[in-house]
Amino acid sequence: MARRAARRTESGNFIAGHWLPARSGSSFESLSPARPAKVVGAFPRSGREDVDAAVSAAGKAFRAWREIPAPQRGAKLREVAALLRERKEALARLMALEMGKPLVEARGDVQEAIDCAEYYSGEGRRLFGQTTTSELPDKFAMTVRCPVGVCGIVSPWNFPVAIPAWKIFPAILCGNTVVFKPAEDSPACGEGFVRALHDAGVPAGVVNLVQGLGEEAGAALVHHPDVRLISFTGSCETGSLIAGACGQGLKRCSLEMGGKNAQIVMDDADLNLALEGALWGAFGTSGQRCTATSRLIVHKKVREAFVRRLVTQARKLRIGDPLDSMNHLGPLVNAAQLARVERYVAIGREEGARLRCGGKRPSAKALAQGHYFEPTVFDAVKPSMRIAQEEIFGPVTAVLEIRSLEEAIETLNGTSYGLSSSIYTRDVNKAFRAIRDLEAGITYVNGPTIGAEVHLPFGGVKQTGNGHREAGETALEIFTEWKSVYVDYSGRLQKAQIDVQA
Repeated sequence: MARRAARRTESGNFIAGHWLPARSGSSFESLSPARPAKVVGAFPRSGREDVDAAVSAAGKAFRAWREIPAPQRGAKLREVAALLRERKEALARLMALEMGKPLVEARGDVQEAIDCAEYYSGEGRRLFGQTTTSELPDKFAMTVRCPVGVCGIVSPWNFPVAIPAWKIFPAILCGNTVVFKPAEDSPACGEGFVRALHDAGVPAGVVNLVQGLGEEAGAALVHHPDVRLISFTGSCETGSLIAGACGQGLKRCSLEMGGKNAQIVMDDADLNLALEGALWGAFGTSGQRCTATSRLIVHKKVREAFVRRLVTQARKLRIGDPLDSMNHLGPLVNAAQLARVERYVAIGREEGARLRCGGKRPSAKALAQGHYFEPTVFDAVKPSMRIAQEEIFGPVTAVLEIRSLEEAIETLNGTSYGLSSSIYTRDVNKAFRAIRDLEAGITYVNGPTIGAEVHLPFGGVKQTGNGHREAGETALEIFTEWKSVYVDYSGRLQKAQIDVQA
């Protein structure tokens, strides 16, 4: 089919099919973390009036969108997938420029959105309810799924295309409409994503975009009385505030928050494989993933050999311009995140952990202006140390020594988070004990803590979230309401639990 080409016009909010400035006329700039003097673009600094307009547009579009058969809504997602595939390279390059993800990883981010669209396009024919028996004669009983209404989507900067896809695609597949607020560190990526949906033919008002700051546009969206559901990915601090607001407003709420993920390396592990997993899990996206391997729990018998090799390989990782495909690590997303990582490195030293490599900004003059930080490995880390307990969100990993599988499991479980976990072992019995006993929403065996696939549930336990899961068919639960339907064709009044006595 013919496609409208991607176009670059003035940036704006996207409301009811129109690109609009903020009602106040205010804007904010998105800066490249590799070259902070470079302005990626200026975007509306939206307020309550802009959110009101977007929610109103979504409410009006909901009436018609919900009546379109789900298989047709799914077919529209196939068109979205095709257009995202055409624009994959352009979106990946924009992502590398705006939030610093290396180009190879940025392509994977867009591919995840493509996969997500293709997956949920098929779910349009699988929005199954149930048929069941009735306790009364001549009576039919079944359940059906109904859309929730207007959904508020608040997404982070670290997966600026994939995570919005995880949320928006199942939402609109189920017949809901959306108001989407991207993170203020990746507004151009949010805009590029929404342009693809619009150009693929998603009707006006079904997906609306409101740019702005979390405490302004984001708060207005969360508190809006006509928004029925909030789906949020971000910090625990912000998530707890959103949960409280949704509780007061009796809104549905899906929270995906922090992680302090760990990879266990047992003494019988394939150390070459475990090393590859540790490097990718700890330093991919410069550690700025909620599933990043921020702890390495290593058996005493192999710890020193493993750490020596880890340090050697970490020092070989290339740091630099994320648009250069030869580089492994790009910059941290902004100056505040760089300062946070530096602060945690200082805390680790103060607590007595041994810094084995990294711990500072790179010395290369060419990188001096960007928010770069070296891959960092701490050894001799105790479970009670802050660098073993608190999410750093940078290229820093902490090595903890254990002597048994039981100690490894206890150490891994000993944080307030429970998102992703990993164990490297050749012993199938150890692997299955870990699967059973690790307190995490995700467990990898002989694989790193990162690398989720779109058809499996994604989410965690404890302070990682509030029990809902994203991706896979489980995402349909939060975006649909169950309705029970009874059809009595007996021609007389029948009274459940009264006319039939057990």
